[in-house]
Amino acid sequence: MPIYIRDDLVYVLLRKIDESDRGPGPDPVQITETDLTGMEVTPADLLGHLDYLNQEQYINAEFSGNAYGNQEDVPDAVNPKEVDFRIANTYGSSDGPLPHLIEFEKAELTEKGRRMLEDMKAKPPKALQKGPNVPILDKDKPFLEKVMVKGNLPDLYDARDLTEVVFRVMRDLLTKEAADRVESELHEEALPTDNKALQMEISDLWHDTNPIVAFVSRFRPPLHDNAGFLLKIDDDRFLFRVANEGGLPPTTDRETVVKAVFSATKDELSPERVQEVSEALPGVVRKLWEEA
Repeated sequence: MPIYIRDDLVYVLLRKIDESDRGPGPDPVQITETDLTGMEVTPADLLGHLDYLNQEQYINAEFSGNAYGNQEDVPDAVNPKEVDFRIANTYGSSDGPLPHLIEFEKAELTEKGRRMLEDMKAKPPKALQKGPNVPILDKDKPFLEKVMVKGNLPDLYDARDLTEVVFRVMRDLLTKEAADRVESELHEEALPTDNKALQMEISDLWHDTNPIVAFVSRFRPPLHDNAGFLLKIDDDRFLFRVANEGGLPPTTDRETVVKAVFSATKDELSPERVQEVSEALPGVVRKLWEEA
């Protein structure tokens, strides 16, 4: 199951690894309980976030020990997708849920990680100012970045492509008039960038960059419960289309992606449009929309 990536914890980890840089190649890094004050971080959270950063090539890390958050030197079974990682011997201490010291062998930032850290230094996560249990993303972040991070996606291109697919299925459930009302409120840029492949407004994704699909959707009746059985979009068909039309990467699942797109989209819409979209969605998908 994909973990919930917290931008405050990502920032702390990247900053600690950067501060530990002593030259070419990975260097030893230590993360203490003091670094995580007020964040309600468990050892499993750290394992998951370090694994994510390493797999997505934000860091180049060397781990030792086992990935199970216990004191066994050798685990009974090894999941190759887990991080090989050792919690310090204070893991089971009685005076708190966090170990006093969490160690992993070595790490360094990649160029991708340095760019992310510079962006986060320019605008630190609000969760660091407001304490624990703050949502991962604030409304000031670019649309596609919200989708990428909250959807556990490897890059912005996946965020763009999957957003377009989620929008396509959403639009198929709305009347033409309702779809037009949603589009009218989605005129912010999706991402400030010089990359022409990502230069677009959110409304461009809603309208669909595929001209044939965009044209057909203008004349197709909404595929809700009143549609014929073969055309009706229920919960299963909605999620099936997202997974299959979008080329879902192995880092995530369809519900996580749908909820990420929903969350970013709701930030752009008025309460009236949020309610209008909600009423058009089938039951399980509607719940994802309401929870996003």
